[in-house]
Amino acid sequence: MKHNASTALLGAFQRLRISPSTTLRLSTPLRRPSAAPRVAAAIPHVRMFSATAVQAGSWLEPNLNRKDKMMKGRPRVPTGGSTKGTTVIWGDYGLRMWDHHRRISAAQLFLAEKTIKTRLRGQKYRLFKRVACNVGVFISGNEIRMGKGKGSFDHWAARVAVNQVVFELRGQLHEQVVRDAFRLAGQKLPGQWEVVKKGDAPVVGITKLENGVTLEDLKRPRKKLPEAPLEPPSLASTSTSAPPPA
Repeated sequence: MKHNASTALLGAFQRLRISPSTTLRLSTPLRRPSAAPRVAAAIPHVRMFSATAVQAGSWLEPNLNRKDKMMKGRPRVPTGGSTKGTTVIWGDYGLRMWDHHRRISAAQLFLAEKTIKTRLRGQKYRLFKRVACNVGVFISGNEIRMGKGKGSFDHWAARVAVNQVVFELRGQLHEQVVRDAFRLAGQKLPGQWEVVKKGDAPVVGITKLENGVTLEDLKRPRKKLPEAPLEPPSLASTSTSAPPPA
C-alpha cells in the first residue's frame, strides 16, 4: 500500500511542467532617485530660526523635570543694542508687548492662543508662537513661615522682554480682522500690546529705529566731551591787589 502511494506521488511530480516565463512590461518607467538631493533656495533677508531655545516638549510645557528648582531670573535686557525678537519674521502681522518686561504664565498664553483661534474660526491662516514656557515657578503657599526650602512646583512660565513679539499671523486675512483678533488676545495677557506689520522698524530697548534714528546714534554719548582739557589760568593773567594806603 505504501509502495503504491509513493509511486503515484512520484508520477504526479513527473507530470508537472513549468510554463515559460513572461516578461513584465511596466506602463510607466521606474524613476531612480537622484544622487544628490535638491537644496531649497534660501530666502534672502529672512532669518529661518526662532529666537527661543528649542525644547523637547510643547511650547507650553517643556520636557524638563519639575523637581529641578529654577531661579526666578530676569528677562533679557539688550544692553549691547540687540534687536532680536522685536520684528515680524515668519508672518505678516505680529503682537508685541511694549510697556515693560514680565513673566507670563503658560495658562495666560494658552488662553490668548485659544482666543485668536476662536476669532479666526473658518479662516485660512497660520499662527506662529515666538516664545516658549521654559521657566518653572515654585511657590510655598500663603501664611507659611520663612525657610523650609523653595516650595513645590506650581506652573510653567516664559520670560518676555520688552518689545518682544509673542504671536505672528500669516494667511488670507484682512488687516482689520487680524487687529481685532490680536486686540482680544492682548486683553487676556498682562501688559500693553500693539500690532506690528512685517517690515516695521526694530526696537532697541524702548527706542524704535525709525525717523532717522540709527543704532550708531544710540551708542554715541549724549554729552559731547571737550576735545582738549582746559588749561589752568596763569599767574600773569590774575589781577594784582591795590597797594595799601600810606
